[in-house]
Amino acid sequence: MSVDAKYLHSASTDKIISLAINVHKKLGPGFIERIYEKALEHELEENKINFVRQKQIKVKYDNVLLGNQKLDFLINNEIIVELKAVSEISEIHLAQMISYLKAASIKVGLILNFAKNRLNIKRVVL
Repeated sequence: MSVDAKYLHSASTDKIISLAINVHKKLGPGFIERIYEKALEHELEENKINFVRQKQIKVKYDNVLLGNQKLDFLINNEIIVELKAVSEISEIHLAQMISYLKAASIKVGLILNFAKNRLNIKRVVL
């Protein structure tokens, strides 16, 4: 039975989004990304969710190592979560997430923007 890619890892992404909403409700907008990152890390730990914070991934071109990129979070080795504190999630943020997904061979990513009165969420699926 195949799972529609749109809903791939939806139980996990729903839980992550719920925790991020909780962080946003408690802190509100206005802090730098690092503050939200530490708060979300706390929520993930409290909820016993497997994650790596600031996970380094290798970026290759024709099997040549070009360098490393850092992901804000890699959750359950299957979801990349990038946190933002910007006026809008832009095309460059989407391009960044797509490049992270490709480099890490991951299918699902979440961009979470804490800068607004309401948490902005963008789910990206390769």
